[in-house]
Amino acid sequence: MTKKRYQGPSNDRERSTQKLIEAVGTVIKTKGYTGLSATNIAKEAGLSRRLITIYFGTVDSLIETYVRSKDYWVAAPGNAVDLMEEKKQSGTKDILEAMLINQLDYFSTEEEMQKIILWQISQSTRIMKEICEERELLSKHFFALSDQELQGKDIDLRAVSALLVAGIYYLVLHTKSTDTTFCEIDLNTTEGLARIKKAISLILANTYQ
Repeated sequence: MTKKRYQGPSNDRERSTQKLIEAVGTVIKTKGYTGLSATNIAKEAGLSRRLITIYFGTVDSLIETYVRSKDYWVAAPGNAVDLMEEKKQSGTKDILEAMLINQLDYFSTEEEMQKIILWQISQSTRIMKEICEERELLSKHFFALSDQELQGKDIDLRAVSALLVAGIYYLVLHTKSTDTTFCEIDLNTTEGLARIKKAISLILANTYQ
């Protein structure tokens, strides 16, 4: 059997860095954001606390790296920047519809992201404030496109978008926290998710008309 060749300290660093980032997510799921201490994260990763300082500088920097990797609007799979580029020829309705439906799919399955949003709305932190500001900068690019497309029409797309995004967050968090239906819709089922997606499409179609 061929012995694996040692690939050096850079490979060790990469593995340890990834372990620490993943450990943040596990701690959030098991202990909540209040459990995000250097001790808990290092213990979950099976590494020395000292490596957090060496690789990230501070615990906050490590947590920020993790949060940015999970935030749908900033960096998650199917991210908004790629969708805007992909669908810019078909109009802003298609862009917004795709972003919202992708957000619903992503948020309903990502327990760590659900915990992050709960953290965001329950405690004011520098990390969360900066993430929110980045989302707002991203939305400016989208609304600049929609303002051109909807010029002269009495449509407040910002208000409609705010209600839809907030509705997605609340419906998912309510379902996951209470394991009950909302308006007799169960978001834990494929049928329930399909009904919400259909409603999103209908609301946007009526808004743009």
